[in-house]
Amino acid sequence: MTTSLKVNGKAVTIDAPAEMPLLWVLREQLGLTGTKYGCGIGACGACTVHLDGTAMRACQIPLEMTADKDVLTIEGYSTNGLHLLQQAWIAHQVPQCGYCQSGMIMAAADLLKRNPAPSDADIRQAITNLCRCGTYERIIAAILDAAAQMRNGQSA
Repeated sequence: MTTSLKVNGKAVTIDAPAEMPLLWVLREQLGLTGTKYGCGIGACGACTVHLDGTAMRACQIPLEMTADKDVLTIEGYSTNGLHLLQQAWIAHQVPQCGYCQSGMIMAAADLLKRNPAPSDADIRQAITNLCRCGTYERIIAAILDAAAQMRNGQSA
């Protein structure tokens, strides 16, 4: 099956089985390895990308569902340096092993788009990604910090 979609703003055509998960298309066919394989069942969130602007688990999206849609991966999240969210991640020393971080950032970006002033409770409810290292308190602090900077008009 041939599928046309847009990945990180670029039109691509993929020739692969309709049921192939988007995760494998991104990693194996397009070489975008920032999106990680974690569990394969959509539970951990390491593979979170944005599909038409909404955070989704790429391991659960068959290629056929991506036709004529926009996919944004961590590689396309910031095209001119680090985004404020990524800067906050570094400032709050969020990454430990780093495996979950790209998916976590993509989930946080979706949250901040929908709710530019989240509370601690809002973040805990919205971010269901798993962190093997347990840096959840740092993740929350980084999201709150980035949200405040974004509301104050700062940019990357």
